[in-house]
Amino acid sequence: MNLQSILSSVLDEVYEKNEYPALAALESEWTHTRPFDGLRVLVATPIYRNTMTEYRALVAGGADLLVGFSEFNDPDVVDFMREWGVPVVTPAEMLEAESRGEFVDLVLDCAGPFAVLHPKIGFVELTRSGVHYYKDAEKPVYVADSGIVKRIETSLGTGDGYFRGLEKLGLGGDFEGKKLLVFGSGKVGSGIALQGVRRGCNVTVVTDLKRGQSQTANSENAEHSATSETMPAGDFSAVLEQNGVDVVDCHDYAAVASLIENSDFVVTATGVKNALAAPELQKSLLSTSAVLANMGVEDEYGETVPAEKVLNDKGPLNFILEEPTHLKYIDTSLALHAALAERLVQETATLEDGLHFPPQEIEQRLLTIAIQNGVIGPEICSMLGGIPTEMD
Repeated sequence: MNLQSILSSVLDEVYEKNEYPALAALESEWTHTRPFDGLRVLVATPIYRNTMTEYRALVAGGADLLVGFSEFNDPDVVDFMREWGVPVVTPAEMLEAESRGEFVDLVLDCAGPFAVLHPKIGFVELTRSGVHYYKDAEKPVYVADSGIVKRIETSLGTGDGYFRGLEKLGLGGDFEGKKLLVFGSGKVGSGIALQGVRRGCNVTVVTDLKRGQSQTANSENAEHSATSETMPAGDFSAVLEQNGVDVVDCHDYAAVASLIENSDFVVTATGVKNALAAPELQKSLLSTSAVLANMGVEDEYGETVPAEKVLNDKGPLNFILEEPTHLKYIDTSLALHAALAERLVQETATLEDGLHFPPQEIEQRLLTIAIQNGVIGPEICSMLGGIPTEMD
């Protein structure tokens, strides 16, 4: 059996194609076009069963696959990939390989751990939090999180994952009337907040209102330029307020401290390390009876708050789940991750070094496939109708 068939033997027993329509379309196309023939492709998405769908699409396209080891993984999936001969590698191991003259062609990264490598063609970064690792990149870098597609995962899937995490720990059930405090008004924070509204929570979001105003001005002036500063983080305060969510400025420490002390649930989703480490907030964080959680890759609470005070020891709460984010919500993100790798190959002779937005035609194609053929088509349409996009 070849690797594509081996992966199919697992995936086809678990998923229907309407849960991953975009990746299914790429796999079908690439089986014939083989855009990655002869290329070594390192993929560093978190190693879970659902991300094997991206591996399969790339292998169908001819990729010689390597999997980048992540701190977030399912050990059984890691073992499975190794058993079938797929290298599961760390950044240090890859740097050692480079010292022997062994380079990969493409790096499909997630949160930046493999930004230290020197691929022959370039990088695709999946997350906003990984962008700063590429600010001085000497190769082309497509940033999947700078476009609209990633919003399906972060606005719909991550909010769902937060509440499923609570439920797995026996902290769910009836959320009606519960006070939910969310730090961050970007894609992830707004997704959690709106999911909380749908579940009957009284939701307040804490954000940097001045930064949100500054981003709006910057996005109007930046046009199509792409730097680590102009890559849009997104702020949806206005949308949140339209949905009955109270929005509070993070610099109003007295108000924020009071909210922490009186909430039932507190969750961080700013993507910023030590975002809550201000001395004015530490006492409230240490004394509150609220259930504390984090949904970002960084420790947003700061060193003063012990890990045991926060669910999953400050790691992203949804990563306690077998599927941190349901495949139906990450299909388009993973498909964009892979499709941008194909575009790098196509443009290898002309694309300039540095950061690049995803081409709109690729995003629109994947969105159309997901809406027409995906089980969450109606959810995507509802999201796009209620949340502004960088394309507007």
